[in-house]
Amino acid sequence: MIRKFAIIIITTIALVTNVNAASDGELLLKKNEPAEVKDCFEKLNRATFAFNNALDGIIFKPVASVYKVLPSPVRTGVSNSLDNLSSLVTIPNNVLQGDFSKAGVNTGRFLINTTIGLLGLIDVATYLGLEEYEKEDYGQSLAKHGVGPGCYIVLPVLGPSTARDTVATTFNFLGGDPWYNVTVKNDTQYVSHEDYYTSRVTGGVDFRAKNYNSIENLKKNSVDFYASVKSLYLQDRQQKILNSKKIISTQDDSDWEEIEN
Repeated sequence: MIRKFAIIIITTIALVTNVNAASDGELLLKKNEPAEVKDCFEKLNRATFAFNNALDGIIFKPVASVYKVLPSPVRTGVSNSLDNLSSLVTIPNNVLQGDFSKAGVNTGRFLINTTIGLLGLIDVATYLGLEEYEKEDYGQSLAKHGVGPGCYIVLPVLGPSTARDTVATTFNFLGGDPWYNVTVKNDTQYVSHEDYYTSRVTGGVDFRAKNYNSIENLKKNSVDFYASVKSLYLQDRQQKILNSKKIISTQDDSDWEEIEN
C-alpha cells in the first residue's frame, strides 16, 4: 500500500512540474528533446554547477586519477559489482515498463553474479549467454508512461537532473531501491548504511575515472562548460529513455547517474 501510494505521489508531482502525457513514441522523443527542456533555474543551477565543479577538483578528480591506474581486473571487478547492484533498481523498472522478459533475464543475471560471480565481481552471467540490458530507473519509467522532464536541475554533488528525474529518484528512498532498504533502512548484521554510501561514492569515482579524459577535454574545449554538460546530459538521458544505442560524442561511459541509482 505504501509503495503504491508513493508511486501515485511521484507521478502526480512530476506531472505538475511539466507537460501532458505522451501518446506515442514520436511525442515522447520530442518531449525529451534537449532543446525542449527549459533551464528554469539557470542562475541557481550555475551556482550549484560551480560548487560541484570545485568539489570535483578537490575530491573526485584526484581520487579518480589514482583509481584509473589500478590494475584493469580490479577496476573491472568494481564496475561489475556496481552494475550488479544497479540491477536491483533496473528489475522493478523493467516490470513497470512492461519488459517482463528483460526483468526475468536481469533477475537471473543478478542471482548468478551475486552467487557464482562472488557478489558481482565477475560477470559470470554474460559468459553463460545472459545478455546484459541497459540500466533502467524510475525517471525512465515515468517518461515511458508519458511524464515530461520538467525543468533542468543541477543537484548538489549528484549533478545534472530534471524535475521529473529528481522527484523519481526520491522513490529509491521510499522503498524502491532494495539495496538502500537492506542497508540504510534496515541495518543488519551483514550490511549497514556504510556499505550503501560507500557503494554510491565508489560509483561516482568509477564514473569519473571512466570519463576522465572526456571530461577534461570538454572543460578545455568548451566555451561554456555548464552549457556543454547540460546538452550532453540531456542527449544521453533522451537516448536512455528511448533505449537507443546511439553513441553520444565526448562520452566514454553512458551512465551520468551512477551515484543516484
